[in-house]
Amino acid sequence: MFGFLHSKHSLLDSGLLKGATDNHSHILFGLDDGVKTARESLHILRFYEEAGLDTLWFTPHTMEDVPNTTEGILARFEEFKAMYEGPIRLKVASEYMIDTLFEKRLAERDLMLHGEDTVLVETSTQFPPINLWEVLENMMKAGYRPLVAHPERYHYMQWRDYERLHDMGCYMQLNLPSLVGVYGETVALKAHDLLKKGWYCMAGSDCHRAGAIERNYRAKVLKKDTLALLEAIIHG
Repeated sequence: MFGFLHSKHSLLDSGLLKGATDNHSHILFGLDDGVKTARESLHILRFYEEAGLDTLWFTPHTMEDVPNTTEGILARFEEFKAMYEGPIRLKVASEYMIDTLFEKRLAERDLMLHGEDTVLVETSTQFPPINLWEVLENMMKAGYRPLVAHPERYHYMQWRDYERLHDMGCYMQLNLPSLVGVYGETVALKAHDLLKKGWYCMAGSDCHRAGAIERNYRAKVLKKDTLALLEAIIHG
């Protein structure tokens, strides 16, 4: 019994992926630094079908260096839906880098929603935008709810920054690979702390490659208490 309580599990063998939602991925092919071909996109979905995933959000990058348009993303999404005949429910939004292009799209109200009023946003992992808090506040004034992608990966953020995000009403999205150490020990510890506080509202793979997601989801490194905390957000 003692050994069972202290054993490690993977996301795949835990069963948590059954009926789950992946809220953040770069699986929609040919739009950014993620999956390049339809064949690989379909391969990942077959893996997800076997794991029992219910819903997958495609969230390709939009930023100054990758200036995807709403029309272009929607066109590729429709193209892929015509190819896919499986049971997973497919949805599409975008992951917006907070930069000058984003501020322009915000002013034009040309943003793809991740749900009713939510917009998935990110920053550099090393340095914040000079006007980060102003942009987040402007989003909320415009009626959008910021969904901050993988906040545990932002090395510049201190605990007071996470408290500020939470207090101002921003949502936070956990990268599941953060918990298995993909981005290093410091990020993994931050992810666990934020998870324990209950400040994540959803989770995602941030998948860019088939090999990576299969490797990360098979890694037997998660404790039972972590899996119990994950259950509340992974099906959201």
